[in-house]
Amino acid sequence: MTTTPTTAPTIAVDQGLKLYRSMFRIRRFETTAGELFAGGRLPGFIHLSLGQEAVATGVCSALDDHDTVSTTHRGHGHCLAKGGDLQQMMAELYGKEGGVTRGRAGSMHASDSSVGILGANGIVGGGIPMAVGSALAAQLDGKGRVSVAFFGDGAVGEGVFTESVNLATLWKLPMIFVCENNGYAELTPTTVHLANTRIIELARPYGIAVEAVDGNDVLAVLAAATRAVARGRRGEGPTLLEMDTTRWQGHFEGDPQRYRSKEELRAMIDRDPVATWRTGLIELGVNEESLDAIEAEVAAEVQAAVQVVEQMAPSRADELLRDVYPEGNRA
Repeated sequence: MTTTPTTAPTIAVDQGLKLYRSMFRIRRFETTAGELFAGGRLPGFIHLSLGQEAVATGVCSALDDHDTVSTTHRGHGHCLAKGGDLQQMMAELYGKEGGVTRGRAGSMHASDSSVGILGANGIVGGGIPMAVGSALAAQLDGKGRVSVAFFGDGAVGEGVFTESVNLATLWKLPMIFVCENNGYAELTPTTVHLANTRIIELARPYGIAVEAVDGNDVLAVLAAATRAVARGRRGEGPTLLEMDTTRWQGHFEGDPQRYRSKEELRAMIDRDPVATWRTGLIELGVNEESLDAIEAEVAAEVQAAVQVVEQMAPSRADELLRDVYPEGNRA
């Protein structure tokens, strides 16, 4: 379904196409992972970020390679947008030796220090203090790096959220807190688990810079993230960005979503960030054939990755302790 952009296109065509490729790449990766899981080909447990592609793409497009991000159990999109290798990410989901962490981390704990991905985290709010630590390191080394923590509205109820916001603000750390407020903490709506459902209002008393953003508008996300990154690099302290977004799927793959009405689910699809930006690019003068070509290229890339990964050797059980203990000190 075609939707109307909420932000008028004010971007160079080449950068706009780059944003679209990133968003569609995340979308295709996630839909493929869901299909593989449903078909019994993908093991383990996965949480998909369908509907939230604009947040990952917009924020990470404002970052440099040396900046760091921490993410969540719903972190495939963040990792891909930050520069994670698609084939290695798919291999990690499969638990294969060719995975980004050699198949040992799976979907919820993948990391890649070569592109600044501190790691996904299965603990709600667990990545927030990691990112604060990275922001402190960035402040101390003085190289202008910033650190980003992605988290959902459910993590706001964890004590570590307020502790981290307080510390980052107190020390003026180059930190961006990105709350993907999709309205649900697992199966529970924000109206049930938060006294104030506006996340920026919960953080504002700490003195942190805050901004509420349409998280389904990639240009709005990019603009807000660019402002927050600039503040951090100038030494002006942290920013909290509350991204109002949508989570199409259930909390996990297989979640029947009995807590949501069909009307609510249909309304979410009407806000499809990928379709919205496709419309924006056409209004910017991009022809549909160019966008179709990008989609075909991405689809081929994902399919090729699956074919390669399914032929890979599984992660080796006899090497589970490798890199955990120093050589010669294994139990």
